[in-house]
Amino acid sequence: MTSYKELLQQREALERQINEVRASENADAIAKVRSLVADFDLTQEDVFPTRKTRGAKAEKTAPKNKVAAKYRNPMTGDTWTGRGKPPRWIANQERTQFLMA
Repeated sequence: MTSYKELLQQREALERQINEVRASENADAIAKVRSLVADFDLTQEDVFPTRKTRGAKAEKTAPKNKVAAKYRNPMTGDTWTGRGKPPRWIANQERTQFLMA
């Protein structure tokens, strides 16, 4: 059976080996990326665009669907969808009288 100290030594050896392989593979990946950047004349903005340079198309997210108003205050024209906390003008009243056609 392997002792605790031996297992720790094995872990340290594995961690060293992992770090060496990772450094080597990182170097290969960086060389490939640099080659692609040079081949296609890419700039930093091409690879890592900022929010300002992404353009209007990239900034758009999924459109939020607006809920149509269901109730209207005949006095002011204010509307309410029926979701969330009711406004003062409809609170504690029969809502059918405010339904929109």
